[in-house]
Amino acid sequence: MWHNSVEPDAWPAPVRVPDLNLVSGAPIPQAPLQAQRGRPLVIRVGKHLRGLFDRIIARSSLIPNDPVLDVRNFPWTASLRENWEAIREEAIRAGLAREVPSLASISPDHRAIAPMNRWRSFFLWGYGYRIDENIAQCPITNALVAQIPDLNSAFFSILAPGTHIPPHRGVTKGLVTCHLGLVVPRDGDVRMRLEDRVLRWAEGETLVFDDTYDHEVWNDTSGTRVVLLIQTKRPLRNPGKWIAELFLGIVKRSAFVQEARANVLRWNAAHKPMDS
Repeated sequence: MWHNSVEPDAWPAPVRVPDLNLVSGAPIPQAPLQAQRGRPLVIRVGKHLRGLFDRIIARSSLIPNDPVLDVRNFPWTASLRENWEAIREEAIRAGLAREVPSLASISPDHRAIAPMNRWRSFFLWGYGYRIDENIAQCPITNALVAQIPDLNSAFFSILAPGTHIPPHRGVTKGLVTCHLGLVVPRDGDVRMRLEDRVLRWAEGETLVFDDTYDHEVWNDTSGTRVVLLIQTKRPLRNPGKWIAELFLGIVKRSAFVQEARANVLRWNAAHKPMDS
């Protein structure tokens, strides 16, 4: 079921601040999508080994290994649906009324798929790390996501009009992804292809899926799409649980997470005087 979209004219005007993307070494706007070269060895090795790890994890899964998962297997999604309007209000205030960093500027490992200044992310939690400055702006959302079992990450994913995120896959089958639709424009088509299925968001509804399957996203509208993106640990038995915990522990300590975390904190620190 579709809910009424928030009209763009009702959003607060964005706060314009100097663009710090170049300071972090991110590509310039309109630059071709390409992976950053010279990434640490642990990241390059991890990409080669994750297929083996994912096969072990799949055999140990306590839920189906389907691309799209049944929300009834995740009871915590009910509280997100029940409170989606309050979450949306915080997302609009925190993610649309002020400048939010481009994912390509904060995460070098996403630069092959994240168009500069087209896909933005407002992190509350990232791989178990709190972003306290952002959490303070979204107390209702954080109170809800803090109750989610085995929470890994939580952030507002903000996709500009006319954006295409090319085919890609997630980091590990040890995680499950949930999208809560918050702002879904209706003047065109905003969709995700997951394997051979095409899925569309609805405001106030949750979509739970396995992002290790090949997927891509389009926002073929004149509006901005906003979802609350949640990642939790997949319910597992051993040996898959051991493997997933080991792999996630390595990822959490690696540059994949630590550089992105440092860049988010740097962005917040640089913008704090301007916001005040």
